[in-house]
Amino acid sequence: MRLDVEHVTRYTFSQPQKRLVQLLRMTPTDYASQHVVDWHVDCDCDAKIRSNRDGFGNILTMLYIDGPVEKIDLIVSGEVLTSDHSGIIADAVEPLPPAAFLRSTDLTEADEAIRSFAADIAAAQSDSLKRMHLLMERLLNEIRFEPTLDAVERDAATAFAANSGVCQDHAQIFCSAARSIGLPARYISGHLYRRDGAELQEASHAWAEAYLDGLGWVGFDPANGISPDEAYIRVATGLDYRDAAPIAGRRLGGGDETLDVEVRVTQAQRQSQN
Repeated sequence: MRLDVEHVTRYTFSQPQKRLVQLLRMTPTDYASQHVVDWHVDCDCDAKIRSNRDGFGNILTMLYIDGPVEKIDLIVSGEVLTSDHSGIIADAVEPLPPAAFLRSTDLTEADEAIRSFAADIAAAQSDSLKRMHLLMERLLNEIRFEPTLDAVERDAATAFAANSGVCQDHAQIFCSAARSIGLPARYISGHLYRRDGAELQEASHAWAEAYLDGLGWVGFDPANGISPDEAYIRVATGLDYRDAAPIAGRRLGGGDETLDVEVRVTQAQRQSQN
């Protein structure tokens, strides 16, 4: 599938800022089921742009903007060719061993409720792949998806106790539960093409991957109950939301800021015509 992405982030400040530094994890990479055909990172003002990779293999784009700045638009767009490999990740950049993703973080620390939940799943299925599919299914059914909930940095235990959350919560609970039964798991941020025709979205998507003997890294999307297929664009990975968040930044200046995000994921025009 050929997918077009446009991700627009708009900052408006109540008073001019002296300096802005923005860190973007918005550039996908190639691997067996994903090829980046074209990709651009732009902003509507003068900026110094530097790119490199972090310790997880994500492409980082740093923007340094001198003020005075009252508003800024960051526009990330491109085209990606995807294919369905049943969620299996092959030929991706992997700077860290799987065991590194057994480590918990503040956002993924398992409490007694998550450990008990994961232990029940482990007792029900001895096969690791079936365990992860059961974990995904249980989270889909028991953690109510609330896409308007503005709490992307809640920890897994809090979201699990609330029985509701956004896709970031589902992904972090999945990682927390999988790690508690000895399976490496990592958080993934990216984009999802909505087959229901909803082109305009309010945010990027998030899911998880688990490392399984004999298969390697395999993706699971508890918010939708499937393993990622050709409708998914995988962008960044980490131990939790903070490691893979699409954008983060600092500003030098007072006042308040307003943030608006629009994400549009569509099929490439020439594919739609065919």
